[in-house]
Amino acid sequence: MTVIEVRDLRKAYGETVAVRDVSFTVEAGEIFGILGPNGAGKTTTVECIAGLRRPDQGTIHVLGREPHDSTLRYEVGVQLQESQLPDKISVREALDLYASFYPDPADWRALTRELGLADKLNTRYVKLSGGQKQRLSIALALIGSPKIAILDELTTGLDPQARRDTWDLIESIRDSGVTILLVTHFMEEAERLCDRLAVIDHGEVVALDTPSGLISGLDTEQRLRFRPSRPLDDALLTALPEVRSVKRHGEQIEVIGTGNLLHAVTSTLAVNQIIAAELRIEQASLDDAFVRLTSRSGKE
Repeated sequence: MTVIEVRDLRKAYGETVAVRDVSFTVEAGEIFGILGPNGAGKTTTVECIAGLRRPDQGTIHVLGREPHDSTLRYEVGVQLQESQLPDKISVREALDLYASFYPDPADWRALTRELGLADKLNTRYVKLSGGQKQRLSIALALIGSPKIAILDELTTGLDPQARRDTWDLIESIRDSGVTILLVTHFMEEAERLCDRLAVIDHGEVVALDTPSGLISGLDTEQRLRFRPSRPLDDALLTALPEVRSVKRHGEQIEVIGTGNLLHAVTSTLAVNQIIAAELRIEQASLDDAFVRLTSRSGKE
């Protein structure tokens, strides 16, 4: 079932067009990602979906209603890219206040345990770390037991461990039945969490697919890197049909090719009694797909 439908969305600020003709749908129970460079129009898009901005053109339906329908405030939770609470409000006071806005709020004590905030209930907002403020923002977005959670750059500023802990939390939220619209510019985050992705650049959707679908659309180029145990003539490798090119980086050799590249190269090295030390193989990633897609749309 479609829970969010965006059709031909357009939003401009003066002469600057932030979003132009953006269209996509989000299905119930999925984590749908919006991926793009800084300034691509991601936040403007989700702010229109959340009813925080009015589009200049196009239509948006959330749970079958327009974003400014007041009843949606009980069914959609929003964590903005930048949010702020009064410095002196404590975590407990903020959660208790937000819970009072909803007829059937979630158990905020359970949320604080899940988010690692249980020992910070009496801490004032100004004393929280950046990661703790992010986790509190997520708790406030979920406190109304929403059907949809809109999360904008939720792990920006978090250390690697806190980021992975937050990913686990998001997956558990989705498993509980909440549909998640996730805005990010972290490739690893998008590939780990999202069922489908809309890549936005210069205010336009330049691709819409699963992470694996975006990657598979690339040329299946592979890269091998290794340090040969003794001098190696490049011609031994360039003669192989699987090899496109050979490059040298100091003592390391990089071989670019397709097909069963690893077997072809290692077999040739073995015949010539050369050991490939520090061997690594690199295949196409979401990073590569992202760079390719945004380069095509004209962004450096």
